[in-house]
Amino acid sequence: MSAKTDKILDSLKELSLLEASELVKQIEEAFGVSAAASAGVVMAAPGAAAGGGGEAEEEKSEFEVVLESFEASAKIKVLKAVREATGLGLGDAKAMVEAAPKTIKEGIGKDEAETLKKAIEEAGGKVSLK
Repeated sequence: MSAKTDKILDSLKELSLLEASELVKQIEEAFGVSAAASAGVVMAAPGAAAGGGGEAEEEKSEFEVVLESFEASAKIKVLKAVREATGLGLGDAKAMVEAAPKTIKEGIGKDEAETLKKAIEEAGGKVSLK
C-alpha cells in the first residue's frame, strides 16, 4: 500500500462507530453511490478497534426483544402474541412467557423489534429492547 492509503486506513481505525456511520453517509452523498454492502465492514472495524465500547450500543442494527413481565389477566393474549412472533408451539411459548423476564427474539432489525414490542404491549405485556 502507499503511504497515502496507509494514512487513510489509520484514520479510519480511530473513528468511533457514529463517526464511521456519518462518513459513510457523506461518501454516499458526495459520490452518488450506495454503500449498503460495505457499510457493515466499515462500521465493524472501528467498533473492534475501540474494544466494543459504549458507542456500539448507539448504532445497533440488531435488537433483542425481552418480555419483562405481563399482567396476569392478559397472560393468554401475551402467549398468543409470543406464539405468533416466534412460531413456537403452545407448550414452549407458555414456558417462555412464564419464565419472564425472557428473551423472545434476538438478532432482529429495529422495525421488526418495534412491531413485536408494540404487539406484545397491546396484549398486556411489558417489553424492553436491548
